[in-house]
Amino acid sequence: MRTLLVTGPGGAGRTTLAAATALDAARRGRRVLLVGDAPADWFRGEECVERGLLAVRRVDPGAHFRAEVLALQEHAAAAFELLGAARLDDEELTALPGADRFAFLKALREAARDEPDLLVVDLPPLPDAVALLALPEQLRRYLRRLLPPERQAARALRPMLAQLAGVPMPAEWLYRTAARWDADLAAVQDLIDAPDTGVRLVVEPGPAAAAALRTARAGLALHRVALDPVVANRVLPTTSPDPWLAALAAEQQAHLKDLRDEHEQVHEVAHAGPAPRCADALAALGPLPPADTAPAPAPEWEVEDRRDTDGVLVWRVPLPGAAKPDLGLVRRGDELVLTVGPFRRIVPLPSALRRCTVSGASLRDGVLGVRFTPDPGLWPRTP
Repeated sequence: MRTLLVTGPGGAGRTTLAAATALDAARRGRRVLLVGDAPADWFRGEECVERGLLAVRRVDPGAHFRAEVLALQEHAAAAFELLGAARLDDEELTALPGADRFAFLKALREAARDEPDLLVVDLPPLPDAVALLALPEQLRRYLRRLLPPERQAARALRPMLAQLAGVPMPAEWLYRTAARWDADLAAVQDLIDAPDTGVRLVVEPGPAAAAALRTARAGLALHRVALDPVVANRVLPTTSPDPWLAALAAEQQAHLKDLRDEHEQVHEVAHAGPAPRCADALAALGPLPPADTAPAPAPEWEVEDRRDTDGVLVWRVPLPGAAKPDLGLVRRGDELVLTVGPFRRIVPLPSALRRCTVSGASLRDGVLGVRFTPDPGLWPRTP
């Protein structure tokens, strides 16, 4: 299954191009699932929809939030009754800020179960899209810390503990719920990490386009997600006789050059005039980057052994688009906390580096090199 995750700055046209990409693939006979905010009436009467080649699934954060809260109430009914809490009804529940991210994770899990030929996902704007892609790994880490699976070994003691406490012990259903969440999050993580998954960035050539591309490249590289060709949307023709349009087109061309300096694959989509609102208008946007071609894999994080020359091991972390003032680096036990601008990731150290101390770091040509000096008290001694 090929998965195409579409994002970009707000207003750049990512929803339109996600819909156009899904429609183009479905018209060519691929079985496509489009997840996101594209209205279903854009495809009303479309033959590929009627043939079952194109399905559109909207994300409903409100419905997901209500379902999860009501399920929690049912599981924890005894504890809530003990506290004298009044139950919440479906009609009075309103999704809280951030609920859309969890609804997206559920939509991705369900889409992975469907296994279409092509999955096109209209993600939120940057940088929320990168934060969403990082969420499964973060949540699984929290679950392992807060509810370690090995603690379930005390299951036989729960009846006795319940008698001593005088209240039912909720641990069993809590661990079952955590295990279900972990399995669902692992499935979404597998989808994001799959070699056929890539992020397609949609930008409109302008002053903020190159900065958006740098943000996307750094955030995606931090989480090792591949970047597809960048789509420059609403490109004006350079042959207009109108001086005002010609000046705008020239300004766009300058920004397009900046984009190409940042990323070697930039695909232009011509300005379509009024925003497309039907299938034929989406198809008229012109040729789009191929959706069937898997992206180039994200660069590997490699450990270079330089003990013979410099006495250190160097962990090389590719972070294209990152800038030195935006970098943060903290050693935390056997983990490394990496911060790149608004993004943060906690990664386990390779086994060899856990027996070392951090002795420095540098960023050169988009690659962060973290130097580790072997700890004599932990490193194996050679005769």
